Amino acid sequence: MLLYLKIIIVLILSCVLFNAISIQAETTKLQPDTSMKYLKIKSLFLIKAKENDYSMENGKKVWNNVIFELNQKNSKIYSEVQPSKKSQEKTIVIYPIFTAAAYSDGGFYDYYHGKCDKSCLTVDIKKDYPNRFESSGNAVQVLKLLHYNFISDMDVDKNPSILDKYDKVIVLHNEYVTKKEFKAITNHKNVIYLYPNALYAEISVNYNTNQITLLKGHGYPDSKIANGFLWKNDNSRFESDTKCAKMDFGKIQNGWMLNCYPETAIHASKSLLKTIRDI
Repeated sequence: MLLYLKIIIVLILSCVLFNAISIQAETTKLQPDTSMKYLKIKSLFLIKAKENDYSMENGKKVWNNVIFELNQKNSKIYSEVQPSKKSQEKTIVIYPIFTAAAYSDGGFYDYYHGKCDKSCLTVDIKKDYPNRFESSGNAVQVLKLLHYNFISDMDVDKNPSILDKYDKVIVLHNEYVTKKEFKAITNHKNVIYLYPNALYAEISVNYNTNQITLLKGHGYPDSKIANGFLWKNDNSRFESDTKCAKMDFGKIQNGWMLNCYPETAIHASKSLLKTIRDI
């Protein structure tokens, strides 16, 4: 009888301890991230960011590393701008991972600004990058929330024919691309060039070391070289228009080009999102 009582006591204590641990774990999990605040910005989405984590672009605050969330109040709008299930299967967005690498600390822009030598023109490709202005961080989040499918520069470079599966290809600020990727995109019949300055400079990729290297463009290796592919449709002149007050898509041979840099507009413009869906 004494043995049974000991067993029962042990079981009771175990249950109490387990429940205490569970409650503690649950409480810890539910702790809010107090460093993130919801921003009071006109948008179709809820936006969180760290309060002082922003830079100034043309006199306007551009928040860094923002997090977008769906706003239940705008469910009807989302249903009007997101692609149908059939369209989702035939549309692809190319994530600009090469451009994200180029803009990373110790990368191409440190060389351009005279902070380092040519060694900075070879940079590592990381698995993840923050949602930055230069690599279309806002558009990436918004289009994912609206159920667009994504591949990356690397996928296109390794298998250029992958784009043949899709009726519509959406290019973001894919500024740095390989020659194979450039040809795959420019040979596709229906491309939305959502950001000016795409396909601007040629890079090479070493998949053994997981690095990219600048080959040509952006004033390298000769200051007279602007577009590294000498692309006749280069529209980099529109890159500085970040306000997008007069957004418009212009027709080119293999698709459509937007005439402004829509990073601060894409999350707030229903008409832009509808146009992206309908082209």
